[in-house]
Amino acid sequence: MNDHPPHDPCELLRWELVQRQESGYDLGDLAAAGHQAVDSGDAATARGLLDELSTTTRSPHWAHDEPEGFDAIVASLPDAPPVTEIGATELGDRMLGAWLGRCVGCNLGKPVEEGDHWTYRHLRAYLELAGAYPLRDYVPVLDPMPAGFEFREFWPYTTRGRITESARDDDIDYTILGLHILEEYGFHYSGDDVAAEWLDRLPYTQTFTAERSTYRNLVIGHAPADAGRTDNPYREWIGAQIRADIFGYVHPGDPRAAAELAYRDAALSHSANGVYGEMWAAALVAAAFTGTARQAVESSLTCVPPGSRLAEAIRFVLGRHAAGDTWEEARAAIEERYGHYSWVHTVNNATLVVAGLLWGDGDFTATVGLTVQGGWDTDSNGATAGSVAGIITGAQRLPRHWTDPLHDTARSAIRGFDGSRISDLAQRTVRLVTNR
Repeated sequence: MNDHPPHDPCELLRWELVQRQESGYDLGDLAAAGHQAVDSGDAATARGLLDELSTTTRSPHWAHDEPEGFDAIVASLPDAPPVTEIGATELGDRMLGAWLGRCVGCNLGKPVEEGDHWTYRHLRAYLELAGAYPLRDYVPVLDPMPAGFEFREFWPYTTRGRITESARDDDIDYTILGLHILEEYGFHYSGDDVAAEWLDRLPYTQTFTAERSTYRNLVIGHAPADAGRTDNPYREWIGAQIRADIFGYVHPGDPRAAAELAYRDAALSHSANGVYGEMWAAALVAAAFTGTARQAVESSLTCVPPGSRLAEAIRFVLGRHAAGDTWEEARAAIEERYGHYSWVHTVNNATLVVAGLLWGDGDFTATVGLTVQGGWDTDSNGATAGSVAGIITGAQRLPRHWTDPLHDTARSAIRGFDGSRISDLAQRTVRLVTNR
């Protein structure tokens, strides 16, 4: 995801055109002019068109209702789901399961994290050649690699038989950073606090898309309240969603509280479905502590504006599952309906997490396997699904072939946290819950 430089007007314009069209804006002649500037590499014209696009308005006929701002979002939501308590012993086991499951799912998806290359059909073709479809263990390596298939550069330490720890990844970095923020500032942390910790502990080179644009804006002097709203066409992509889990961990059994806590983090860099994605994932994680996979999905939906594209997408997958589709049938339907989005957009990737959870039905191995073999943002989706399935399963019942290779160790780019013990991260999270 590092091919989206936040200082290139043509690249920004390319995706701003897509973003505005996807979210119902009338672009008129600006669309043709914008594509011409992008195709010709005319940076000066692209810069001017970016400014013009900011004045466009949404079509009154647009079919969705996607509120902005905390109060408007909360006002759009149905009644909060009931809060369910969890015992201390059970909490400890499920919390460790959450952290382990997130690390497992992330590492599982990491070598095939390239949605334009590793489409779900291409990934299935490789796994079938390797005798590993459906996916029920870490991705195996064929030697020699068949023509037409190429792993990400991480494969030497994230594939079957080669894993000795949880590899560094932003999907884990942000969970760790969120833990630190809650320890440092408490549950009343602000967006300014998040911005300060990014600049202090998170390397710029380990940020991507919306986070990198926001980081750049912070460095050149934008206030945190504005940093995610300037030259950031990636504001509805998956970056906020991958930061959500820690806020669900600290509100076990209380999805609405988890979603509201996540909002402040998401609003630094994202808007609309980008923000909803983090609120949804936090609620999903929180609900998993006291419910089944389907119950967690249904509870999480109460924390997403019902007229949004994200809510519609989640309902779509729930409907396919209720109708009796196989996972393969549902995946094909998801492709047809949501395949036009970038492979790192919030909406389409959320559908794969939901599908993995529903068809996995509480089975950890089936859940992470189905989610990752679904393609798109495989490590991010695998991490979220693994987190939820790890909570439902509990650490004691997680299959050892997944967890043993991690050796209770997480590498991280977050300053002060590289080489953390996964069990220590889980214990620190439990302390936040019990001391709240």
